[in-house]
Amino acid sequence: MRVLVVVLVGLAVEVTALVAAFGAWGLVPTLGLLVLGGVVGSVLLRREGVRAVAAFSEAVRTRRAPHQELADGVLIAAAAVLIVLPGFVSDVVGLFLLFPPTRRLVSGRIARRAAERERSVVLDLRYGQRPVAGRVVVDGVVDGDVVEVRPESVERRELP
Repeated sequence: MRVLVVVLVGLAVEVTALVAAFGAWGLVPTLGLLVLGGVVGSVLLRREGVRAVAAFSEAVRTRRAPHQELADGVLIAAAAVLIVLPGFVSDVVGLFLLFPPTRRLVSGRIARRAAERERSVVLDLRYGQRPVAGRVVVDGVVDGDVVEVRPESVERRELP
């Protein structure tokens, strides 16, 4: 439901911006700016996409988790979709996601959340909990055996 609301609000903002630009500048300059935004975005998209693939390959080659590189790739793909869509607001947001310093702000948060989720899943699997059970708190370990395991105030859901 949230996605539908975001899409509808984004569509309303795009239409409003296009109508305002058409009213202020006319048809030809408005279309020219839309095409220019698409061309600039496509050039930047190609350059940043190549960099993201190279960074991902380097992370895999050095055997480290490529959380940051995957987040960058996802944001570059999202930027591509936003740039392809006609509209000024989507082009600005897409260019924002393509520009490396601003993309790092967003992808850093995504990478941190992925790393936290990975640690949670590893703990859950290590101590016999299903991944959907949430984080696990271990009270004590004796000779490699778990003495007591209790989930942190997470409502248990049974898998079908």
